[in-house]
Amino acid sequence: MTGSLPLSALQHWLFCPRQGALIHAERLWAENRFTAEGRLLHERADAGHPETRDGVRVLRNVQIASEKHGLHGVADVVEMRGHTPYPVEYKRGGPKAHRADEVQLCAQALCLEEMTGTPVTEGALFYGTRRRRAIVLIDAPLRHLTLQVATEAQAAISDGILPAPVYEAGRCEACSLLDLCRPTARRSAVRRSFAQRIAQAGIPE
Repeated sequence: MTGSLPLSALQHWLFCPRQGALIHAERLWAENRFTAEGRLLHERADAGHPETRDGVRVLRNVQIASEKHGLHGVADVVEMRGHTPYPVEYKRGGPKAHRADEVQLCAQALCLEEMTGTPVTEGALFYGTRRRRAIVLIDAPLRHLTLQVATEAQAAISDGILPAPVYEAGRCEACSLLDLCRPTARRSAVRRSFAQRIAQAGIPE
């Protein structure tokens, strides 16, 4: 879809704008243990045929899109509760301090609303570490945040803007793109650590 942004780009952008640009503008990718575990979880969620459980139609690997908001992608699971779609997104880890996962789910809801003409007021995130769902209300503040992130990411990626790297140990060390990103703060930290070791060993620089 020309001019349309993948739903995953919103999650990447809110987590780290530079990561979002590296993946969706620079077309760079690398895999580590965390991304491999996430890929396997999604493959399991996407596998299988549509089925009906307790009157709920369960659809898997659903192609969705919103022309109005310029978004497209795949929903892991969409439960049809009567005529109302209920998106369920699978994540390998656990709940986060940021709202990137919720934004991705909300973007799915916006696509499903446009496709079905039915309001979507709730969805769920299934976290692999907890093995249970976290209910997410698709309310006004989350919708506002989602559209704000979408607008910002679409503009930057369309213009080929690559945000400067900002090193945060907890976030960066788990990122599969760390070696491709090379945040300067990390290099500075490595240099300081090396200098300290030299000083402690009494070796002249």
